[in-house]
Amino acid sequence: MKKMRCAVLFAAAVMMAGVMQTAVSAESETEAAVSAETEAESEAGEAKAGSGADAKGEVASADEMVEPEDVVEDWMVPIYADELNDGTYEIEVKSSSSMFKIESCELTVADGSMTAVMTMGGKGYLQLFMGTGEEAAGAEETAYIPVVEDEAGAHTFEVPVEALDMGIDCAAFSKKKEKWYDRVLVFNSKSLDTAAFKEVKMTTVADLGLADGTYTAEAKLEGGSGRASIESPAEFTVEDGAVTAKIVFGSANYDYMLVDGEKYEIVNTEGNSTFLIPLAGFDYAMPVVADTIAMSVPHEIDYLITFDSSTIAETE
Repeated sequence: MKKMRCAVLFAAAVMMAGVMQTAVSAESETEAAVSAETEAESEAGEAKAGSGADAKGEVASADEMVEPEDVVEDWMVPIYADELNDGTYEIEVKSSSSMFKIESCELTVADGSMTAVMTMGGKGYLQLFMGTGEEAAGAEETAYIPVVEDEAGAHTFEVPVEALDMGIDCAAFSKKKEKWYDRVLVFNSKSLDTAAFKEVKMTTVADLGLADGTYTAEAKLEGGSGRASIESPAEFTVEDGAVTAKIVFGSANYDYMLVDGEKYEIVNTEGNSTFLIPLAGFDYAMPVVADTIAMSVPHEIDYLITFDSSTIAETE
């Protein structure tokens, strides 16, 4: 009987130990599950925070950027939307950074404001912010301008344009570096057709009452590096109300000119580069482009040419 009681007590003890071990095991599994869940939540939170940090990004230091170019020229005066006719125009955009290449740009003027769609030369930027990099990093993400891929697969950005011929701050977010890079953009009015402007202030042949013939007038060249020059007084001819100017540069390093998108070839084979181009009017800074071959590769340079009507003299 005593042996039977001991056996029963031993069996009960073993059973109790098993129950306790099962409970402890279950509790350990529960704690492990809770720990795993907490760790997963923590990782998710960190990932979310990291995503936010990446989206906001940091600001690249000056040491991380190429030397910026000053794209705002001395002659530039801001031109606002109300000075232009509504429409869509091709326009040249200059960037202060060689790493931010704009292949082409379409400017739209409508209802007193301007926007531009810039087609980029690469795919290194995910979004833009119209302001500085520091402002971009602290801004709401709704203020960012996302990249849009066009039908050809090129990256484009549609941006507001406050004014032409004015430096506009623009921060670009690098896909690779996940940082904001400061840029300055200038939408160049000289690349627009004169038809884009509501009012072009100039003195015309009709205003001056000039008869057909050959004349001279003081001529001034502006733009580029400031070192280029043209011969002055410059000769021009009037025929049926149209004016053709003879432009003689101070060097032989130009091979063609562009006026309102039309190309004019050099007219001489010796001496300094000489061109015959149409002259829109007098007392007006007429935008032209001249291609120079003085550099390692040909390079188109923007200039302004002004003929002073007060100095007109008829040639003998």
